[in-house]
Amino acid sequence: MLRLGRRDFGTHEPVIMAIVNRTPDSFYDQGATFRDEPALARVEQAVTEGAAIIDIGGVKAGPGEEVTAEEEARRTVGFVAEVRRRFPDVIISVDTWRAEVGRAVCEAGADLLNDAWGGVDPGLAEVAARYQVGLVCTHAGGAEPRTRPHRIAYDDVMADILDVTVGLAERALALGVPRESIMIDPGHDFGKNTRHSLEATRRLDEMVATGWPVLVSLSNKDFVGETLDRPVKERVVGTLATTAVSAWLGARVYRVHEVAETRQVLDMVSAIAGHRAPAVARRGLA
Repeated sequence: MLRLGRRDFGTHEPVIMAIVNRTPDSFYDQGATFRDEPALARVEQAVTEGAAIIDIGGVKAGPGEEVTAEEEARRTVGFVAEVRRRFPDVIISVDTWRAEVGRAVCEAGADLLNDAWGGVDPGLAEVAARYQVGLVCTHAGGAEPRTRPHRIAYDDVMADILDVTVGLAERALALGVPRESIMIDPGHDFGKNTRHSLEATRRLDEMVATGWPVLVSLSNKDFVGETLDRPVKERVVGTLATTAVSAWLGARVYRVHEVAETRQVLDMVSAIAGHRAPAVARRGLA
């Protein structure tokens, strides 16, 4: 069982987490949802298209202009409160590595803290425990927030991923974070080159075998672009192919830009696996 916010999700129920960036310089949408009204419209569209989780981020993942904790909170806290007011049943996630921001967004109504930088601030898990919210435990290869990897190497990338993410999950559990609300994430692109991210995808079933629900954040990332030699705006097909493989191998939660397309991919994989009936089944029956 996966429990987030007010909702429980069954073992074979894939969950979509829609990305809403509250940044002026996000790599994919270039600040399209930095202002409140476009961001709220994006939330409504994502929910309509099948997203159960809205993931709100106030800092671009890559290098760029410094964003203080105060500025990150200014971009996210009020928005979390407004999304909670307008969409009382949606699961609100906040993409942050800072405990002080985590506290503020939990006070505003967040249900989940998405720590994409691998526990660099150990206080964030303590915040999740205090507020009894969910936590995403990610492998980032020891990278500092907002840095890119340079000639990083692993003896066995999946072994390192398992060691770090399971360790973070077990620490969160010991602190008091509800077990059913903890997820692990291989951290595609974070502290990894393209070959590492491809191998992490290929061996995703090893993460699933730990028993912790697996979240994947694949959407339009550099490993997709480099694999196919495509710029950011031409990576959707590669992203969806990677999504299908991840779904087949047992991932539970998908952090995405394209909600409707991802919903179709997940529904198709689920039907092939025998976990979902076809929406319509007339062929050969008329």
